[in-house]
Amino acid sequence: MPPLVKIRSERDQMSAIERRIADFILDNAHLLRDYSSQQLASALGVSQSSVVKFSQKLGFRGYPDLKFSIGQALARNGGDAPAAPPQSDDAYARLEEGLRRSKAAAEEETRLINPRERIEAIVGMVDGADKVFVCGLGDDGLFAREFAMRLSLLGVLVVHHADPILMMANLSAARPGDVLLLFSEFGQLPPLHQLSRQFQACEGRVVSITRHTSNPLRAHADAALVVSAHDPAPHVAQLLYRSSLQYLLDFLFVLLCQANPERHRQLNINLERIQHLLDT
Repeated sequence: MPPLVKIRSERDQMSAIERRIADFILDNAHLLRDYSSQQLASALGVSQSSVVKFSQKLGFRGYPDLKFSIGQALARNGGDAPAAPPQSDDAYARLEEGLRRSKAAAEEETRLINPRERIEAIVGMVDGADKVFVCGLGDDGLFAREFAMRLSLLGVLVVHHADPILMMANLSAARPGDVLLLFSEFGQLPPLHQLSRQFQACEGRVVSITRHTSNPLRAHADAALVVSAHDPAPHVAQLLYRSSLQYLLDFLFVLLCQANPERHRQLNINLERIQHLLDT
């Protein structure tokens, strides 16, 4: 795993001092070559040994090894940051290529920070649930609605609402082993936290779908899917989030199709029924 991706993926399990070091490195990776371990420690107000231990905890021999690995990754323009688009006098072509590369990098990073065992566990939870509840607000609600529809095509009994109050009313139907998928980019919305706690009180299991940040919804969920989308321009970062989230949900759907032959058979039946309606 590229070093900056590894730092992002482990940040939430770090101590406060380690997170301070991690955030500085993530925000200033291109400047790291100019910092010794002592200079970095002084800039952050931590001890030099904290910087060394941080590097070793990530699997490096020490700070110089971490710095060299990050420098190599940046020089290759692979994994940690999207490669710079070729120089061109055509602004249209630069924008097009830059966005394409940024999306590809964000999707790859999202793949790396969602390990196989976590994805397969969530597939098993959804496939084995009697009912799957799905909720998301705002833009998240668009992804929640589309994924709920796809689950329905697989023959999954889905309860979907874009209103947490209406979803709360439906929790009377929740049973142990049911699954609630909560879509929330930043994981900070109090109504969704309340919904999550109430669902878990019914012995259901909650899966959060958020950015790869430390947030309350993710912290209290039984399982979490996380999305990586980083760019200095906020409007581009939002596009990267949508692209990476769609990739993650598409892969989850394909795995559900393959995990259960009966689901796959039901999907084909439902698609034929839909096509028949369209043809008549």
